[in-house]
Amino acid sequence: MIAPATLADIPALNKLVNSAYRGDSSRQGWTTEADILDGTRTDEAAISEFMREPGSVILKVNEETGIIGCVRLVKHGSKLYLGMFAVAPGWQNQGIGKKILKAAEAEAHKQDCTAIYMTVISVRAELIAWYQRNGYQQVGDQKPMVFDNPSGGIPKTDLYFITLEKKLN
Repeated sequence: MIAPATLADIPALNKLVNSAYRGDSSRQGWTTEADILDGTRTDEAAISEFMREPGSVILKVNEETGIIGCVRLVKHGSKLYLGMFAVAPGWQNQGIGKKILKAAEAEAHKQDCTAIYMTVISVRAELIAWYQRNGYQQVGDQKPMVFDNPSGGIPKTDLYFITLEKKLN
């Protein structure tokens, strides 16, 4: 079931996102960033801030075992920003990510958005290819990955973001 997350979900969301992207647990799935970034992917304070941001919603996927997926959506003008997209490593490759992406697109339609966009680390070729297979295209130039908060990770090398966007009907 996909539903909006609540403040009570913050600890579980934090655990999920970090397990999907950092540390040894992330290596069980294909979304790991452990080889390119040290540190955490997020923390409870950042997630709490995201939940309180005007125009922001975090959708979660619940199973009997708890929260197994999530995505953060923030409306910026006529577009919806998609971030903090995570699926628990043991649940990857089972269609959960595609369901979350469809739920995000439904939310964009509900909010009368014309497009969904996101930033992705440019060296994440397999992730970029997955988004492209789902209708997202690169727009704009690469931008240096700058962290103003160490809770987002510590790059092991110079990294760049690209922006992917999907136009909605």
